[in-house]
Amino acid sequence: MNWLEVSLTVNGELAESVADVFARFAPNGVMTEQGVKFLDEEDEGTATGPITVRAYLEVNDQLEETRQKLEESLFYLGMIQPLPTPAYKQIADQNWMEAWKLHYKPILIGQRLLILPAWLESPEPNRIPIKIDPGMAFGTGTHPTTQLCLELMELSTDHSPLSTVIDVGCGSGILSIAALKLGATKVLGVDIDIESVKNSRENADTNGVGEELLLGQGSVTEVLSGSFQFKSAPLVVANILAPIIIRLFDAGLADLVEPNGEIILSGILAHQAENVIEAAQAKGLKRNDQRQIADWVAISLKR
Repeated sequence: MNWLEVSLTVNGELAESVADVFARFAPNGVMTEQGVKFLDEEDEGTATGPITVRAYLEVNDQLEETRQKLEESLFYLGMIQPLPTPAYKQIADQNWMEAWKLHYKPILIGQRLLILPAWLESPEPNRIPIKIDPGMAFGTGTHPTTQLCLELMELSTDHSPLSTVIDVGCGSGILSIAALKLGATKVLGVDIDIESVKNSRENADTNGVGEELLLGQGSVTEVLSGSFQFKSAPLVVANILAPIIIRLFDAGLADLVEPNGEIILSGILAHQAENVIEAAQAKGLKRNDQRQIADWVAISLKR
């Protein structure tokens, strides 16, 4: 089956009306796209600018009639407020799930790790595979912040074996799973987003990880209050945004690190690194290592 894409780029006031018109003729629904701006370093993205409304018409014997009726409806809407001319584009149908999967390849990390899309067999049997579903939430292993964290975690285990680990802001669970595969006996992963906790468990199941991974909703305060099985660990990891890391130090992030232990911090832009290090040093931590990919930095500190 083939499809005819129809799209209109309009302001926010008109987008809903255009979407209503499209929905009458597109049985599979309507989609909208809008630009994003970042108001500050913690903003996850604020919608801005014109909105593009898209719909897909089935290419069949009724296509021309459907298209004519759609344009008539747009004409009447345009009498209320002028509309641009709709754009059309032919789309060949395909197996979208399989096409999407083609974009994801295994990622080599450090000397021993391999991030592997869940549906693939490992091409590197000598590496430790971490299977992740890239269709899930943040933390699929493709971003430099995750890769830098994993590199530093691997280096940490080269120097001393892991016992327990705390993963603050566990996301997809990728760092927690990696810690266990690198030899940790037990890992606590916490996140303020319950969906991330659920995703972490699903990825853990994919990797054959069971009760050795403790997961729960919360953050530093909940861990320190005793809401979970342990309050500190010799290795703590936190792949979050830099301003949040700095705030977490005030909440007691450094107290999660056992004496002579290590904390690995990521999600930090290069120009933010010194502020993070200063916040860490104020809590008795000392810089141990620092890695960078493009504009992103990860920092290892010792207590």
